[in-house]
Amino acid sequence: MPLDLLALAAHRDDVEQTCGGTLLKMAERGYRTGILDLTQGEMGTRGTAEDRAREAAEAAHILKVSWRHALDIPDGRVENTWENRLQVARVIREQRPRVLILPYWEGRHPDHYTASVLGYEASFLAGLAKLDLAVSSQLSALSDQGTDAASPHRPFKIIYASLYRDVRPTFVVDITDQFETRFAALMAYKSQFTDQEAGSGIFPAQKEIRARVESMARYYGMLGGVTYAEPFVQKEVGLVDDVLVIPVKSI
Repeated sequence: MPLDLLALAAHRDDVEQTCGGTLLKMAERGYRTGILDLTQGEMGTRGTAEDRAREAAEAAHILKVSWRHALDIPDGRVENTWENRLQVARVIREQRPRVLILPYWEGRHPDHYTASVLGYEASFLAGLAKLDLAVSSQLSALSDQGTDAASPHRPFKIIYASLYRDVRPTFVVDITDQFETRFAALMAYKSQFTDQEAGSGIFPAQKEIRARVESMARYYGMLGGVTYAEPFVQKEVGLVDDVLVIPVKSI
């Protein structure tokens, strides 16, 4: 079955931090969700690529994700090259998501904002009818189900997870019921978030992590009139059919 929603990010644990609650909520509503990590995480200050692979699998299980895969783009060197665009385009054709979540296009880490542009341009390439992309049996079982996984496909909607940028979101997703599970998925990355000497000047102390995560979720929840929320930006104009049912009161 094709994915309904695919979240793309540079590193394992990026998705859990920025839109894990939204993925979980959509999975609980019966949608098929997926995560594409561009790198293996081998350059991380803490842990190894093998550690993060195990932790990513556990986090995906907690978030009820239907599909997760990591490419082998070098960590710390995510570049918007033709070869990398083809790798991502192949995944988009094979998994055929209707909605694609990308990182916001500005950020502190070059891998993050490069992943945003790379994901967008790969989505465009994936829709070109004359672009020949071989199907990888390791990534998709669609061809076994009679679906042409190599045929052109573009996501209908691309949205940007903007949690770590000081920008006004286009909309927020209420994750009040998903917050505790979302936090559990993040804490599955024990190599990253337990107290240790490596990276102690960069990473917050473990006892501070929940307070930070909760305060950010509460802030965006307040904007939407709920307890906890995750923020997103879309570039296109939204469409409203009935102005009497627009949520979030003005006064």
